[in-house]
Amino acid sequence: MNRHPIASAAGALAAAGAATVAYASMIERRAYALRRIEVPVLSEDASAFRVLHISDLHLAPWQRDRVRWVRELADTQPDLVINTGDNYGHRDAFGALREALEPLLAVPGAFVYGSNDYFTPRPKNPAGYLFRSSHVARTTPDIDTTELTHLLVDAGWHNLNNRAAVLDIAGSRVALVGTGDAHNGHADLELLARNLTASPADADLLLGVTHAPYRAVLDAFTTLGADVVLAGHTHGGQIQLPFVGALTTNCDLPTAFANGLHTWHAGDRSTQLHVSAGLGTSIYAPVRLGVRPEATLLTLVPRARTR
Repeated sequence: MNRHPIASAAGALAAAGAATVAYASMIERRAYALRRIEVPVLSEDASAFRVLHISDLHLAPWQRDRVRWVRELADTQPDLVINTGDNYGHRDAFGALREALEPLLAVPGAFVYGSNDYFTPRPKNPAGYLFRSSHVARTTPDIDTTELTHLLVDAGWHNLNNRAAVLDIAGSRVALVGTGDAHNGHADLELLARNLTASPADADLLLGVTHAPYRAVLDAFTTLGADVVLAGHTHGGQIQLPFVGALTTNCDLPTAFANGLHTWHAGDRSTQLHVSAGLGTSIYAPVRLGVRPEATLLTLVPRARTR
């Protein structure tokens, strides 16, 4: 007996939808990718150097494939590692984080935190993420980041949460200025302005670091002279559709900037902005579609050496 055409079409659509969800949850969210990008921001006589940008691990203790993949990033031999936060995906993730990051701790590094470094994820409707930005309603953290902070700082990494630091990398003097997470109200823009203004006059590069790339933060970095800004938070939209792109950035950043390297303009100034799509997702929204989990190896090169 032949089925009604409408019923057949509905069945085919349901099957396609189920297959898409299965692919997004079981395959693509674990298809880790290393992006390689050149950023022409150094002076003509400077030596190129490599910055490994990792973000949004959202690590849970059982995610052994992510632990192994992050450990292997040390093979890229970066000169500097920048971690833009949301390391925790579960309250008991510290052991897994220590194991994942351990090979990278031998390299100079710096970090900021995101809201998930303070607050455990809670069950929610994953579709809600597509229609409105999430918000942090809690005020008392239920994750103690003390262990992670000690691990990173004891290894020589710089805590850039509303702080600044200076490093010598491959012969370049690099000023690093960071913010707390704007998504939960921890970005102190007045302190950011003071730190940027106080950056060493002899710095060859001013590198901004933040978790959530809200416009006000990016504008502050740009107008006060940052050469490059690194951020995370967006997951690249977590879902990107053909001819549409990312559906959301989970902040006020335009979706065209959801991931990758872009030029950000503020007034008559501009900076190079790299937004990482990150490596993980909330354990309650474990899907990625059209935007693979990623880390990025940024090679900073002299402006005259671009291809």
